Amino acid sequence: MNTNSKNSRRNLRNIGIIAHVDAGKTTTTERILFYTGANHRVGEVHDGNTTMDFDPQERARGITINSAATTVFWHGAQINIIDTPGHIDFNIEVNRSLRVLDGAVVVFDGVAGVEPQTETNWRLADRYHVPRLAFINKLDRVGADYLRVVQMLRERLGVTPLPLQLPIGAEDTFRGVVDLLDRRALLWSGVAGEPFEIASIPDAMTAAASAWRERLIEAVVEQDDVLLAAWLNGIEPSVDQLRAGIRRGTLAGAFVPVLAGSAFKNRGVEALLDSIVEYLPAPGEVAVDDAQPESDPDGPLAALAFKVVADEHGAMTFVRVYRGRLAPGDAVLNTNTGRTERVSRLYEVHADKHEERASLQAGDIAAIVGLKDTLTGHTLTANTPAARAHPLVLEQISIPEPVIDIAVEPNTQADSQQLGKALHALVKEDPSLRVSHDAESGQTILSGMGELQLEVTLEKLRARHHVEVRAGRPQVAYRETISRPARVTHLHKKQSGGPGQYAEVTLELVPLARGEGVRFRSEVVGGAIPREYIPAVEAGVRRAALAGVAAGFAVVDFEAVLLDGRFHERDSSTLAFELAAVAAFREAAARALPQVLEPVMSVEVITPSEHLGDVIGDLHRRRAAIRSQEPRGTASVVQAHVPLKEMFAYIGNLRALSSGRAQYSMQFDHYAVAAAHVAAEAMAA
Repeated sequence: MNTNSKNSRRNLRNIGIIAHVDAGKTTTTERILFYTGANHRVGEVHDGNTTMDFDPQERARGITINSAATTVFWHGAQINIIDTPGHIDFNIEVNRSLRVLDGAVVVFDGVAGVEPQTETNWRLADRYHVPRLAFINKLDRVGADYLRVVQMLRERLGVTPLPLQLPIGAEDTFRGVVDLLDRRALLWSGVAGEPFEIASIPDAMTAAASAWRERLIEAVVEQDDVLLAAWLNGIEPSVDQLRAGIRRGTLAGAFVPVLAGSAFKNRGVEALLDSIVEYLPAPGEVAVDDAQPESDPDGPLAALAFKVVADEHGAMTFVRVYRGRLAPGDAVLNTNTGRTERVSRLYEVHADKHEERASLQAGDIAAIVGLKDTLTGHTLTANTPAARAHPLVLEQISIPEPVIDIAVEPNTQADSQQLGKALHALVKEDPSLRVSHDAESGQTILSGMGELQLEVTLEKLRARHHVEVRAGRPQVAYRETISRPARVTHLHKKQSGGPGQYAEVTLELVPLARGEGVRFRSEVVGGAIPREYIPAVEAGVRRAALAGVAAGFAVVDFEAVLLDGRFHERDSSTLAFELAAVAAFREAAARALPQVLEPVMSVEVITPSEHLGDVIGDLHRRRAAIRSQEPRGTASVVQAHVPLKEMFAYIGNLRALSSGRAQYSMQFDHYAVAAAHVAAEAMAA
């Protein structure tokens, strides 16, 4: 491996494989492992023997639940790969992986094209400025259409797709691709491990290949004034110039290279690997933001923890090292907590296998054993006076809000003693889970992104932590908000011998748009409230907002403005101002016409066209707002917004309506004001 310096980059690629569920993402990763020599056999999802889906639940369910890392080598380059889940319930795994990756391969189903979860993942990659390649997979399936999917990339994702290949044959006759750069055909036998054959472009495809190559050249030369001027003068760029131009355009986000294949049939994988090395960035080549440090191994340490997992090695914290070096025995500063942590051991992770490392350096992704208080999104730096004086905090990982709750109760006293500890460990691993306590019922409430995620979590409680629980029916995670401004002045005053409590606050609550969360702002001037008490007012507001006045749900989408107040030299304290803020918030919220909000899901249903009317009618009965319907091959696709409350047990109804032939996917979209009868039910419950 090349050494890194400020002027030369390691031949290293940190990439993710992302896709909608069932697009063939894990199969593609397994073929990459085989063709790079990391595996000597081909793992298959349907056989339950994949390398990357090693968790028993993943193999039993045939889906990816946890992001898994591995390392392969191809033509002198090291490729660190993270295979991510495709199911929306486990989107936190995609989110935190994309935060630390330099590039990504997005796998598309050649029939379905751009699916809802792909769109969500694409937007996440946009947020983290991750350059991408598109791999249109499953082109051997009935109904697959490469160029239709290319057009969907343009229309649905708003990007410029840049096809580097055209498929030769379609559906069961798909056997290879036309390489537009090198003007040749690559043909595969379909037998794993057999080399592809290089041939001339089929006569029937020469005109199409020339036209698409011309489009490719036009897109590339637009990124380089020198190439553009030469091209306008009739000088065609060389293949090497085109490759360099494709790389520049990919890293800049000007376009997305598109490749064709069928991973399951062993077609197109080698060309995909070539493109990963040629077009995706090395560490430090794409700046995420101004706060991101330069990828310099000799600079002061800067690393981001992006995942915590417990296994037989103990608690392992996965980190991306952005700058500096790390070795066992090092003391590091967690700038989020201000605490010092000590590194015990370092591991390079290959799915469920771990290889101990003597050190890490800028660009590496690996696991640390020994960190006790480091969580997802925390920044680790050198433990020096300079770092403490000016702490670096890297951009954190956004955690989605849960939309579904279940009550869990331990079966036995022994289970009761272990439940809290086990749930704490699971929430530490998966921060999209929440645990709370219902004071009225005494129940423990587990909240998450969907029924599947909660099912998997309950199974982890039993299998990994040996805690048996009874679980209630899934319930919608409602929220509350306010619908008009309200202002109150509240005096908190208590005297019971000894020091008293005194705090007065004037607080105004103002509605915000959906999705804005909770904001706090102080407009206090002239020392009406000492500055050291203002954080206590904010803490009181946020604490009170955890349980609203309408039905006890968390209150969101409002701004609390501290306008004025009074204090007492002797009797005022942070506790007094926090209690005053709690009371002021509750009084103001009651005056602000509180409303109940319910989660609304983005739903896509794919159904045989003859059942379209029944499917739409059923969605309308579920209070759906139909957004679009369009043909896709012989099927029809319906996009709708549907309240989560109406989607429980939907799959059974859908199968009955369509003779078992329709399918659907859904993901959280937004919170909306609940219908009157829904709000009444929620408040009564």
